Amino acid sequence: MIVLDPLLSDAEAEDVVRLWHDFGSYGQYSNEGFDTQFAPELPQRYDARENFVRTGGRFRRDEDPGLLGARTNYFRETYAYGDDVFADGAKALMHHDVLVEAARRVHGREVIVPAILYANILLPGQELAIHTDVPEYRGANRKVVPQWLLVVMHHSGLFDRWRMPIATAVTYFGAARGGAFAYYVGDEPHTYEPRHNTGVVLDTDSVFHGVDRVLGDESALSVLRSGQRLHHVGGERWELRDRDGSTVLATFATDDLRYSVSWKGYCFIDDAECEVWRNGSDDLTLDLILDTLLADLDVERPASDADFGRLLIERYIEFPS
Repeated sequence: MIVLDPLLSDAEAEDVVRLWHDFGSYGQYSNEGFDTQFAPELPQRYDARENFVRTGGRFRRDEDPGLLGARTNYFRETYAYGDDVFADGAKALMHHDVLVEAARRVHGREVIVPAILYANILLPGQELAIHTDVPEYRGANRKVVPQWLLVVMHHSGLFDRWRMPIATAVTYFGAARGGAFAYYVGDEPHTYEPRHNTGVVLDTDSVFHGVDRVLGDESALSVLRSGQRLHHVGGERWELRDRDGSTVLATFATDDLRYSVSWKGYCFIDDAECEVWRNGSDDLTLDLILDTLLADLDVERPASDADFGRLLIERYIEFPS
């Protein structure tokens, strides 16, 4: 893991905070995702959520499943995905030399293509379940394949020929308390205590990681429900509102919220390997993915796609003990 401290100049860090505020409002991660059609009954990160609720998280806390669900139903918005930029100011961070050079060091690959930039916001009392990130393959990414299935593919080891190694930078801004970045080396947990304008860069598709609980007044978790949004309303003030935005359910100061920006870059050996990805000459298909997994399992395919998905997650994703 590479630590970037400081990450940016003071002026650049102020620009990121301004980007955070100016974006306006943030929806919940549970509502994010593309219409990938296969097993739509399963949430995009069904694997991580179910493990978190079943085990009580990294510290095995014995809490009501509903409360545990609220603890990990944090807020996310995408600032940029490939050539599509959704937020003013995102492009400068997306292509920042510091992040590109760190990505080269993570995988030892020279050609880096900045891919995704997104923000995570956690309320006091929230934490991020232990998980590995969503990998990508030629012909198979989160726009066309469920996120949990992409994770299964990586853990299975059956699709390495198509895998596009990704370096991820998790960068931090603001002054929230708690919310350490937890990561595993084998079954051994380690933590990095985030500070304003710092970051870590690693292969989060392969390293199990999460976020420890953010400190502060947890009372908003009792009213947190799916479909709500977090709104910046000026200065250092934020409001949690109901689905239609008409009712304020809780208020926060900027420093109550744990804010991070994740940057992802595709890492290629050379331009020729990059071109194979760009021209789609060696792409996976959903049918090939499912047939390969089913053949490896050597079982009869379950009657429903959702049951098939649950079986794949159970068989291939082994969380740290």
